[in-house]
Amino acid sequence: MTESKPKIWALIPAAGIGSRMKAELPKQYLEIDDKTILEHSLSKFLEHPSIDKVVVALHPNDNHWAKLKIAKHPKVITVEGGETRAESVLNGLQAIKQQKGGDDWVMVHDAARPCLDTASIDALIQAGKDSKHGAILAIPSVDTVKLANANQTIDKTLNREQIWLAQTPQYFPVEALATAIDIGLEKGLPITDEASAIEAQGQHPALVIGTRKNIKVTEPEDMMLASVWLAGN
Repeated sequence: MTESKPKIWALIPAAGIGSRMKAELPKQYLEIDDKTILEHSLSKFLEHPSIDKVVVALHPNDNHWAKLKIAKHPKVITVEGGETRAESVLNGLQAIKQQKGGDDWVMVHDAARPCLDTASIDALIQAGKDSKHGAILAIPSVDTVKLANANQTIDKTLNREQIWLAQTPQYFPVEALATAIDIGLEKGLPITDEASAIEAQGQHPALVIGTRKNIKVTEPEDMMLASVWLAGN
């Protein structure tokens, strides 16, 4: 009897309200070229043959998702998000485990990163074959990096050759990530992304070079830049 191959899931925490965008809608529901940011962010996973299912964690009072055509996609599963990103991701991971996916792998991706390309997904999948601790997309810093002090003056200059800017997706074994986030939340650790939870357990995820077009829409001006990148996809 042959051993079944682990599946790959995508998990999109989309329960945020996007206050920095100064918009009436949560930012994931703002439109770029007649599609919401969330639809753009989901599309590459739904189209990718290696992604089995996509879990979307929604705010309990979300009344926008059901109006989207993508909400009825057969590969999509929704769960209720938590008060923080980490809690939303953990809820999604628990849903995957309930689907007998505890031995599978998961790519966690920001709802507000609409410009992800297929090649980046492929690169993460390949990196996961070589790294038991998982892998994340990131880009090396091209700027000189300053460390500030409490007075907002420069304390020192960091070696930018060691500085990487984390992106998503971040790709880990489901059980390992769920355990790491659970422990991190219990200890009150700052979990700013999935890798930080894994790192707190003494593990070392691989860095996979991403692209600068994989931006996170955070400020209003990011909408225009994302539109330019999407037009070139």
